[in-house]
Amino acid sequence: MISITAILKSKPENLIEVQNMLTHLVTETRKEEACIRYDLHTSENVFILWEEWKDQVGLDLHNSQSYLQDFIKKTETLVSTPIQVYKTAQIL
Repeated sequence: MISITAILKSKPENLIEVQNMLTHLVTETRKEEACIRYDLHTSENVFILWEEWKDQVGLDLHNSQSYLQDFIKKTETLVSTPIQVYKTAQIL
C-alpha cells in the first residue's frame, strides 16, 4: 500500500472555489479501482488530502487522470504556495 499526503494552501479569496474543485477531485478519485482512501481535511485556508493506494500502478494511473491534471493546472493561481505532496511509509 502507498500513502500520500497532499497539502494545499488556498488564497483566502479563492477558498470556496478551491474547496469546490477539491470536492469534485475527491468524488472522481474515489471511483478509481486502486483508491483505498482519499479523504479531505481542512483548517482555515489549508486543505489536506490523505490518500492510500493499492499499488504504484494504480497511483500512476491516478496521476495521469485528466481531472487531476486539470485540477493541478487550474489551482496554480488559486493557491498561495505550491502544492506539497509527500509519499510516506507508515512506521508504527
